[in-house]
Amino acid sequence: MAVQKSKVSRSRRGARRSHNKLKSPALSIDQTTGEVHLRHHMTEDGFYKGKKVMEVKTKKEDSDSSAN
Repeated sequence: MAVQKSKVSRSRRGARRSHNKLKSPALSIDQTTGEVHLRHHMTEDGFYKGKKVMEVKTKKEDSDSSAN
């Protein structure tokens, strides 16, 4: 088992970990709706690259259809 020869200082430990930070997610703004979304993902409204690609149900629509 590896055992360190001497204590690693806070400064040296921090310098080693300086590249391990989390990056902020890459966000885009949709051309049509102006909605902010993750890159290469469709918006919550179902738009991708300014075109409607999917009809998305909302919770309100789901509750209305189950009442009938």
